Amino acid sequence: MSVESYLKKHSEALVKDVGIEASCALTGKSKATLGRYYSEQDEHDDRFMPIDVVAALEGAARFPHVTSALADLRGITLSYDAEKRNSASGGVNADVVALAQRFAMLMAEYNQAIGDGVISGNEARRLLRETLAIQQVLLDMKLNLEEEAG
Repeated sequence: MSVESYLKKHSEALVKDVGIEASCALTGKSKATLGRYYSEQDEHDDRFMPIDVVAALEGAARFPHVTSALADLRGITLSYDAEKRNSASGGVNADVVALAQRFAMLMAEYNQAIGDGVISGNEARRLLRETLAIQQVLLDMKLNLEEEAG
């Protein structure tokens, strides 16, 4: 998949996450204009969503689709967890427990997903969510260990 196609797919996911009507209201753009930003048709090859439109939509979305795609293209891993902003850490022991719990959830999701021998798109997204949750726990653990190491 080309970079252009990759960005267009994530732009489309962002608009669909927010909803087309809500996206129009947030950005002041028409449905047709938003559609052109992620259209794969040749006449729209050079059209991409402006950064102010991305910012407005990602502010309302459940996930920063375009930001995540841009980071992925650069080999950067983002940590996104809207539920844990400014939450207090329970320390390394709590992190170990959380890691074990998250790993168990990942294995349960995997077991369910592979049951029919094929991992569907929805199953892959659930596995990805659990993988990202494990990544967040590991990051918290790393920070707690660094703090304890002084």
